Amino acid sequence: MTDLFNNRRRQCREALIGESVRIGGGNPVVVQSMTNTSTTDVDGSIAQVERIAAAGAELVRLTAQGVREAGALGQIRPRVSVPLVADIHFNPAAALACAEVVDKVRINPGNFVRPGADIEQALLPLLEICKRRKVALRIGVNHGSLSPAIMEEYGDTPAGMVESAMQFLRICARHDFHNIVVSIKASNTVVMVRTVRLLVETMKKEGLEYPIHLGVTEAGDGEDGRVKSAVGIGALLYQGIGDTIRVSLSEDPEREVPVARALLAHIAPSAAAEPVEIIYADGFNPLEPSALPSRAIDNVGGGQLPAVWGLDEITAPTVELEADTEAELPEISPEAIIILTSDAPNRIARIQAMRHRLLRAGIDNPVIPRLRYDGGDPDLSLRAAADFGTLLLNGLCDGIYIDAAGADTAALGLNILQAARLRISKTEFISCPGCGRTLYDLQTTLGKIKAATAHLPGLKIAVMGCIVNGPGEMADADYGYVGAAADHISLYHNRQCVEKNIPQEEAIERLINLIKQNGQWTEPNS
Repeated sequence: MTDLFNNRRRQCREALIGESVRIGGGNPVVVQSMTNTSTTDVDGSIAQVERIAAAGAELVRLTAQGVREAGALGQIRPRVSVPLVADIHFNPAAALACAEVVDKVRINPGNFVRPGADIEQALLPLLEICKRRKVALRIGVNHGSLSPAIMEEYGDTPAGMVESAMQFLRICARHDFHNIVVSIKASNTVVMVRTVRLLVETMKKEGLEYPIHLGVTEAGDGEDGRVKSAVGIGALLYQGIGDTIRVSLSEDPEREVPVARALLAHIAPSAAAEPVEIIYADGFNPLEPSALPSRAIDNVGGGQLPAVWGLDEITAPTVELEADTEAELPEISPEAIIILTSDAPNRIARIQAMRHRLLRAGIDNPVIPRLRYDGGDPDLSLRAAADFGTLLLNGLCDGIYIDAAGADTAALGLNILQAARLRISKTEFISCPGCGRTLYDLQTTLGKIKAATAHLPGLKIAVMGCIVNGPGEMADADYGYVGAAADHISLYHNRQCVEKNIPQEEAIERLINLIKQNGQWTEPNS
């Protein structure tokens, strides 16, 4: 049975990257990042790799669009202190060339072979080089770039993403190649978490238990990016899933590493804590958790939008209940909202177990977890997002109560709920971190687009560096701003490209005009 309560590390094979970096097999979770320099800028790439390594990353990835970039990687690898990963899209020849010079190759099953081509025949030459050189392989599925065959049979569903990975994993296993890491990423935290859980169960059933790379792709920048990443990655780490992580931010890549380290440090105590018993409420599916049922009391529960303590007016009586899973349940008024709290090291496990216990006992009052934090902690948003994100994605909350004196807990609560796709209160920006494929100044442009459109709550706007993941990862965005060529942009509306190759200096104004044409623009402060 899937255990959503306890952080007990999932057992899997070990992958060896280079001479010393070991992923999975019970080893500590590895932190990695990716450069945003042009890979052919050898000196610039080396300098950035070393900055990322100095920040604490054990593994660094660089894009390789073609054989020329593979040649540059061959020059970079001997001059850096950490193993290198080559990131491949659309170009099997580049994968073969990179496998001769790097420590790990990432391929995307969605675009590794041409439509209709034989996957096994395309993959075998790469496996042969990886075996010979002891190079690891990452099978990296992206929600936004599934193959036409997968899309036709499954659509862009969790089942389709899992099958996309499994097709390649089965071939690797048949040819006795097991130095593998696998990832399934999405910008939607709900999709990402459910798909990774399904992948873990599917691999287990087929005896192909490989290490998992975790990440929320196109998470954005600033607090938004940190919160979204912590919600998705945290929910899985709290379940013992995840052997290497990357926090993808639209910022300088070395800034990603301390965020990943802080997230791991926050969740680590739960792994050593006393476990709680797993007894789910009747009908609960841990692979696809839905909100546990509750009665509505005033404006809380009963399927209403989750409440934020300190923001929403809550007039009903409340009763505070310690999440002690062994103590006898007290009498609880049917008119009271339950404030469920714990300060134990495994408090997220205890709150989950207690919520299920209440429902099994027939107590369906609305439940708002209350978690205490240091209001001055610079990592408050990361900690709260990991904790409440886990509870929200597992269907446990009718509201959230962030107890942190001096902090803007109302704004943080709304941000966490938006990252969990449960309550939309502002514009959502889906933006990639940038890499060597990025075709314009992504960080500056994202800032300008935010400044122009952040007053449009409910709209989802994607800002993507290139075409590789752009149209797909922004599949549920209302509008997309995608790099088309050097300093040229294509604009999308609801998956459709509506303007191509616009000069970048005109693109933001044209984006605003597009929003206006569709009747979704309001003037700031109007």
